[in-house]
Amino acid sequence: MKIVFLDAKSIGEDIDLSGYDALGEVVKYDFSTPSEAAERVTDADVVIINKVPINEQTIGNAKNLKLVCVTATGTNNLDKEYLDERGIAWRNVAGYSTESVAQHTFAMLFYLLEHLPYYDEYVKSEKYVGDRSFTHFDRKFSQLSNMTWGIIGLGAIGRRVADIAKCFGCRVIYYSTSGKNNQPDYEQVNFDTLLAESDIVSVHAPLTPETENLMDKAAFDKMKSSAIFLNVGRGPIVVEEDLAQALEQGKIAAAGLDVLCVEPMSSENPLKRIKDSDKLLITPHIAWASVEARTNLMNIILGQIKEFFA
Repeated sequence: MKIVFLDAKSIGEDIDLSGYDALGEVVKYDFSTPSEAAERVTDADVVIINKVPINEQTIGNAKNLKLVCVTATGTNNLDKEYLDERGIAWRNVAGYSTESVAQHTFAMLFYLLEHLPYYDEYVKSEKYVGDRSFTHFDRKFSQLSNMTWGIIGLGAIGRRVADIAKCFGCRVIYYSTSGKNNQPDYEQVNFDTLLAESDIVSVHAPLTPETENLMDKAAFDKMKSSAIFLNVGRGPIVVEEDLAQALEQGKIAAAGLDVLCVEPMSSENPLKRIKDSDKLLITPHIAWASVEARTNLMNIILGQIKEFFA
């Protein structure tokens, strides 16, 4: 068996992949363009990818290909009709990063809620050295208890965030983007109610026709001016120009994003113009990427390959 990793760098170099070597020949490429992918998979039995598109252009000459494994939950980059025509199976992985994404959601929240960049700079600039008072709280913040946390998309990750928020004493409400999700442990509300009542709004939804551009100017206008917005779902759920204006005009207090419409970040992204870390935190799509989550991910895929060929 020949296994080809087309964008192995997206997993990281710190994860033990030795288990794959026991299955046959393993070839790893850091990154692959579509044309490079077409050349690299000609004799592959298994292709492992993250973002590389899988279609006739990239795997048309892969005569031995039997299985495509995606090191992610989303499969928008797979031409599933073409795979079906060729009789090529595919696998993705769900649930491997729930704890990691939930943790990152709270990391972003506390960074913004407690104005940590301001207080960090205050001490490091030595303004605190020899100050008259033992304390300094020019940037006021509130405790989470009794706040309302609105969750858009109450799947596995959304539910984990809800459970943790509840431990902090939050009232948790949620909006089902599909209209099919019913979680009796939490209060389901319509979209406008969630926006109007929430002190924190976090997005944990997939990108669908219902969620694309969901968070636009009209949505931000309905939020509290003191609200914090977090997106760890998918970038195109947010209209980035509208978010930039909402932050600049004080329509909302702050935003934390781990996903963008174009990744890596485009030079045209309107959020580039906001330099105030007290208002905006952007991390480079790392919420899913704890060591444990990536190890879990690759162990699951290894199991999928073994099971398929068994």
